[in-house]
Order: sequence, then C-alpha cells, then structure tokens
Amino acid sequence: MKIQLQHGLPGISLTLTHNNQSIVLQTVLFDTGCAATIFDTDALAEIGIHIDFINGRAKRMYRVRGISEICYEQHIPELQIEPIALNDFPIQLGSIQEPYGFDGILGIDFMISQV
Repeated sequence: MKIQLQHGLPGISLTLTHNNQSIVLQTVLFDTGCAATIFDTDALAEIGIHIDFINGRAKRMYRVRGISEICYEQHIPELQIEPIALNDFPIQLGSIQEPYGFDGILGIDFMISQV
C-alpha cells in the first residue's frame, strides 16, 4: 500500500474483496490513532456487506473533542484487504463518506493483525 496525503492526512487506496466480489476504495484514511477499522456502509453494500442488526452491535465512534456517532460492529468471516486474507475480522460500518470524505478508516486493529 502506498501512502499519499489526502486532505492533508495519510491516505491509501485499497481493494476489498468479499465472497469473490471486489471494490476499490480510493480514499481510505490510514490512521494509527483509530482503534477500529471502519468502512462506509454504502461502499461495502456494493460487495454484499450490509449492517447485521442481529449479530452485530451498535458502537460509538468518537472523533476529536469527544463528538460521537453511532456505527455497527460485526465480524466478517472472510475478508480480503489487498493480498491480506482476514478471517472473522471485526469491522465497523457507518456513514463516513459524506461527513469525513473517506470511504474507510484503516485502524490499528488491522495493522497489529499483521504483526
């Protein structure tokens, strides 16, 4: 993954694959200060990942100054980010494209899963 500045922040583009369907997310924030990986709900719907209201759980996503928003955390049994296969990886789904301008945020949970 090549890191480039997007909106003055470290960003990447990546390919996300689930059930043999792929999507290229052009604007993903590479954020070591974010505990969890979150993707825009509408973007992942294109490859068949939807909010699971039964098995997932509502969580608060906090940003600077303590402002929070609701998102949903759920485990995805088979997810591939670039060449990296993840089994039962927790992701959060929420509306982040419109307010923040990103398709997703790759958090520290993803980064330490590769150590």
